[in-house]
Amino acid sequence: MIKRDIENILLKLANQYPVVTITGPRQSGKTTLIKYVFPNKKYVNLETPDIRQFALTDPRGFLNQYDDAILDEIQRAPDLLSYIQPIVDENKEPGRFIITGSQQFEVLNNISQSLTGRTALLKLLPFSISEIKNNVDVSLIDKLIYNGFYPRIYDMNIDPHQAIGDYIITYVERDIRQLISIKDLNLFEKFLKLCAGRIGQLLNLQSLANDAGISHTTARSWISILEASYIIFLLPPWFNNFSKRLIKSPKLYFYDVGLASYLLGIENEKQVFRDPLRGNLFENLIIIEVLKYRFNKGKKSNLYFYRDSKGLEIDLIYEAGRNIFPIEIKSGATVSEDYFKDLKRFLQYYKVLPLPYGSAVFYGGNEIQQRADFKIYPASKVSELLGNIS
Repeated sequence: MIKRDIENILLKLANQYPVVTITGPRQSGKTTLIKYVFPNKKYVNLETPDIRQFALTDPRGFLNQYDDAILDEIQRAPDLLSYIQPIVDENKEPGRFIITGSQQFEVLNNISQSLTGRTALLKLLPFSISEIKNNVDVSLIDKLIYNGFYPRIYDMNIDPHQAIGDYIITYVERDIRQLISIKDLNLFEKFLKLCAGRIGQLLNLQSLANDAGISHTTARSWISILEASYIIFLLPPWFNNFSKRLIKSPKLYFYDVGLASYLLGIENEKQVFRDPLRGNLFENLIIIEVLKYRFNKGKKSNLYFYRDSKGLEIDLIYEAGRNIFPIEIKSGATVSEDYFKDLKRFLQYYKVLPLPYGSAVFYGGNEIQQRADFKIYPASKVSELLGNIS
């Protein structure tokens, strides 16, 4: 088993809170993680029909039997959360319940109503580069983009194209039917592929709706569903008090770059290099690696992008307290002066901002470079750079 970076914070929080809730995509390794970290706890999978029926029809009897347990896929029996509240209010012993869910908004809405102040919240995404670096050659960028990071691909040596294809079929046919009523699943799959074709671009719901042949309202609903089930990640724009000429739409990325590659029709790693969206896929890889670093420390996203009406754009703004750390992302393996052009303009424009960490470029090469004003790091060293500035 590949050790997960989130283990330390998970154990720490389980010693402080009566309930710890972990959400994340299906097959991100939540079940494997909690069984490994809490081997002596009773394990209950609420996907199992008879177990779920027991929880739904007799919640008090169910929790009398499982009063110190792992409750996996809580979104299948969300009303249990209301019954857990008085149990942990009566006995606040830390780590009584470890709860997981694959649908972040549904789970969190129920938690906000029932377990406010009683549960710690964590998010577990698929493997990070730092987690697999001892098992695979993480300098092979195109292979990482093609494979993605779902644990089963690495733990069981499954062909990524087969594994991700199966994942999408299961996701669309099971999870989507649970969340909303869609008459034409093929249309939803088309919508998914259209999203992949817009990776790294500003979200334009009207354009997506027109190309998919659906209404603007339906497009907005489907985007929300894809967010809720950890398929797409919307990177918000960074605002400040200096200018009103800033872009206000988010940018669209996928929580797993291998999933995006599959939806783009990429069938092997050699095709990644020739794909016209390779730069966008590399950008997606880096942004989600930074997000994983945050989540694995038990922290929320602090990520934004910057774009103004004059065409100045910074790929990633990393907030560090009251400071910001601007980052550019370039897929090329050779550092060029052009990589620093927008960073220099940004730093000139916002001279009054506190930038104690300077700025950085993530690129497609393999060496770390330190220049006067810029840190230059390869994709394989994302966690190393962020660790230095945290």
